[in-house]
Amino acid sequence: MNEDHNKIIISPAFKKLVKTRWTISILLTLVILLVYFGFIGTIAFNKELLATKIQKNVTLGIPIGIGIIIFSWILTGLYVWWANNKYDHKVKDIKSQLSK
Repeated sequence: MNEDHNKIIISPAFKKLVKTRWTISILLTLVILLVYFGFIGTIAFNKELLATKIQKNVTLGIPIGIGIIIFSWILTGLYVWWANNKYDHKVKDIKSQLSK
């Protein structure tokens, strides 16, 4: 690594940014795991609820399962939006400040 990289890595601003990124990543991971395992737990312990018919050939489990997939896409989209609009700009700012 050259000296510019070392300055960036040891800077307090970059360390704070990395901590923020890890916090957001872990939070979103925990949210989707909670939702997913909640669904699996419902299948395991309360099949009757998800087997409830809401139309002739559609049970409650189908739209909930589809909702979980859509929810995971939304969380992924939120992370990508944050990374592109906040994180990348802050990294660029830190690099430009430390390169002076």
